[in-house]
Amino acid sequence: MRVIGDTAAIELLEAMVGLYSPSGQERALAEFLVDWLREAGFRAFRDQVGNVVASPHQPLSHRLADSGGRNDEGVGEGLLLLGHLDTVPGFIPPRREADGLYGRGAVDAKGPLAAFCVAAARVGPSLSTPVVVVGAVEEEAATSRGAGALLERFAPQAVVIGEPSGWDRITVGYKGRLLVDLQLQGAVGHSAGPDGGPCEGAVGFWQTICQEADQWNQGRTGLFERLDSSLRSVNSSNDGLVERVEMTVGLRIPPGCDVEALKHRLLAQAGRAILSFRGQEAPFRASKSTPLVRAFVHAIRAQGGRPRFAVKTGTSDMNVVGPVWGCPILAYGPGDSSLDHTPEEHILISEYLRSIRVLEEALRMWETDGRGRL
Repeated sequence: MRVIGDTAAIELLEAMVGLYSPSGQERALAEFLVDWLREAGFRAFRDQVGNVVASPHQPLSHRLADSGGRNDEGVGEGLLLLGHLDTVPGFIPPRREADGLYGRGAVDAKGPLAAFCVAAARVGPSLSTPVVVVGAVEEEAATSRGAGALLERFAPQAVVIGEPSGWDRITVGYKGRLLVDLQLQGAVGHSAGPDGGPCEGAVGFWQTICQEADQWNQGRTGLFERLDSSLRSVNSSNDGLVERVEMTVGLRIPPGCDVEALKHRLLAQAGRAILSFRGQEAPFRASKSTPLVRAFVHAIRAQGGRPRFAVKTGTSDMNVVGPVWGCPILAYGPGDSSLDHTPEEHILISEYLRSIRVLEEALRMWETDGRGRL
């Protein structure tokens, strides 16, 4: 294996941030990362949906793409470090300012994925437990296509999701999600007329959703327990005869919320509007009492940190794979998640390097105390 020092680790992240990779356009980054991983001594390839799959263990062949994730050596049964390649749209020209690296994806989530690659390169070959690094496609899209393609191909002992938490925090839960699309049209009427048009109808439906959220949130003060609604987009058009409006609303679903009943109520109150639902993910909260969590707690303390736990109001690939695999799982990665998707997205290089050291120690600890041997 090639020795990956801190300078090479920083150069990797800078190169990844410099490759624009919004959802559906990850190929250039994926091909770069496969080349880098191979040069670092990994067996690496792009699978049938475009995910990067790599391991520092030998052998790992292209058979993994079609073998159900379990070759004769059981590579699919090890520790899976699952990050994602894609970002939200909006290119931010990469730049360095003091300790900060600015650019789209620096935090969400090329920083965590780069940290996975470096830590696995440094420690993975010395471990008897196989480590697999995956850079998934379309995590930022409602499809979760990359993670979905892994479900029947892997049966890992444990999973670390690559998402920003800060170097000394461990994320153990994410809210669910539901996207609601509305389409409404009607004959054009005079603006001074007594009847409201499709735009007013869309606004009324938005108010209905807000009322649903308000009713659920009564008596619930914790952010993870609240039903959150956001108006994602509204577009209207008028050709002089017909007025049309399209609207998308995002809902962040807390544990205990009956989504099917909520959908039924919304359909009943939609009137003439056509509703459709997509991007549905159930909320997920992982156990904190696992050898994997203990490994990260130990590793953070070893770096002088005070471990803290977080649950997030968004979603991640944890929502996709956690319920299916049923193994120990957490999310970890450098970066301030409040900068996700913003024009000021940037990561502190010092934090990135520190997170790599945490990951190295956590991998060693998992080797010693994983598989229920603690």
